[in-house]
Amino acid sequence: MRSWEQILSDILHVFRLDTIRRKILTFAVLATLIPSLTMGWLSYEEGKQIQAEKTSAELENATAHTAQVLNLWVRERRHEAKVFSNSYEVTENFVKSLRSDSRRQAIRRLKAYLVSVRQKFVDYEELLVADKQLRVIATSAETPSDLKLPADWLKLARSDDPVVGDPYWDVARERPVMTIAVPVRSSDGRLLGILAAKLNFRALEAHLQKSPVAQKGQVYVVGTDGSLIIASHPLPHAFMETKLDMTTVAALFEEEGSSLEYSDYEGESVMGILKRVSFPEWGVVAQISQQRVFARAIESRNFTLAMAAALLIGIGLMSYFLGLTIVRPLERLSGGAAKVAEGDLEVDLPILSRGEAGYLTRVFNEMVGRLRQGREELAASNSALSEKNKELERLSITDSLTGLYNRKHLMETLAREAGRARRQQRGFSIMILDIDHFKQYNDTYGHLAGDLLLAKAASIFRDTVREMDFVARYGGEEFLIVLPQSDTEEALQVAERIRHRVKTEGTEGLEVTQPVTISIGVATFPDHGDTPVGIIQCADEALYEAKRAGRDRVVLAGSEAVNQAPA
Repeated sequence: MRSWEQILSDILHVFRLDTIRRKILTFAVLATLIPSLTMGWLSYEEGKQIQAEKTSAELENATAHTAQVLNLWVRERRHEAKVFSNSYEVTENFVKSLRSDSRRQAIRRLKAYLVSVRQKFVDYEELLVADKQLRVIATSAETPSDLKLPADWLKLARSDDPVVGDPYWDVARERPVMTIAVPVRSSDGRLLGILAAKLNFRALEAHLQKSPVAQKGQVYVVGTDGSLIIASHPLPHAFMETKLDMTTVAALFEEEGSSLEYSDYEGESVMGILKRVSFPEWGVVAQISQQRVFARAIESRNFTLAMAAALLIGIGLMSYFLGLTIVRPLERLSGGAAKVAEGDLEVDLPILSRGEAGYLTRVFNEMVGRLRQGREELAASNSALSEKNKELERLSITDSLTGLYNRKHLMETLAREAGRARRQQRGFSIMILDIDHFKQYNDTYGHLAGDLLLAKAASIFRDTVREMDFVARYGGEEFLIVLPQSDTEEALQVAERIRHRVKTEGTEGLEVTQPVTISIGVATFPDHGDTPVGIIQCADEALYEAKRAGRDRVVLAGSEAVNQAPA
């Protein structure tokens, strides 16, 4: 069975607490952080709750008072409009305006009355009287403006209900307005038309700006569609275009009177409360940013964290230096062992202490010295073996006589080039070269001279082609050259240069008098073959065609050789 020490060691290993210094530091950190952070968190939550309750009460008072003021303002404007509509000046002059004999005078008197009323009440932008077809009869303005009323305004007027239009932006006056209309009836109760009043929101805006909440937050009136109508602070967009998210609006109306945390129209996290307005269907919202609500709680939390950090740094430093005096010798040994495990045998630890730690350090240095000596001897052996392997690899892919690549390596390279050309959809060319009358040359000058000629030809081939081209000995006196990314015309030009150089330089440095020429067959991938074997076969057939035509010439696969050798 495993002992409790083994079990505890496994648990500590999971948390990477294997070293003595880490254990000391961890204990010091936990002893500092657990009590300080626990008390700080409890204090923060309590302070946050107190601030939330206080702010909630403040917001509730602000919304209730503002909603009361707004309801009173709407009722007063409706009452005033009814009083104006029942005035003798309005009803009698309205009736007279319908008669042609007294129309002009009646309209003039009606206009004078509306102007005098408009001048006495600052909440009115314009007063006007209109018939049942909404034709304006008289107005307090110089030029009458359009009436914007609900579609069922006539039905409401006939039932003596007030007609309230939606708020909109008055372009001529450059301010938001709302229209309230009441019916105008004759003395016998007959509906004549309406008296409409265009109301501004200046008084309401002034009240919102004076709200205590407005000094540190925002108070505004919002419709059920989320549009902000008036606010204590300027809104970021044009009138009625600043909107709350509909999910937020639904939650505020549904949880009327309860404080909610949400993102406002600017995306800021706020705490707010909504209070409904009885008429129209608006809501008064008072909100304060959460950062400001919980500012004191956050300050308390930050102070607690700062204190905890200071304590942690102080105790951490004490624990660190204490750990150094205990575990520093052991760390040097473990660090040296880690370097040796990684292959670094240049480790030489200083012996700074006596007793067991000093003895272990001395033994460790001696052990590393023996390992270093053994590695140096092994490295010398590996270096010699590596040179031999490189030489064997070179010999396995090259021809010993010419120094060119051999046939095996040629076929592997040609297969790779064909695959690459097929993937990249481009061509390449090859040429097979054969020294003319090589057997006769050997018989005349001997095999040693033949070998020198092969080496000379190989040198010319290498010097004439590009670095990227591949030159190999195909067998006997035959050679093969691979020309990547070369078309037929380019391959024929290279072949002709090689043929000319061999003819003019082939015997330079050789003690022979017989001129040397070569025959060359050229083929292009994929025109003359789409496999290594196929393209070699086509080039080989072109080579034999050059031989049959008299040698010392270049022949393209698929074409007939010229009977006379090129100049």
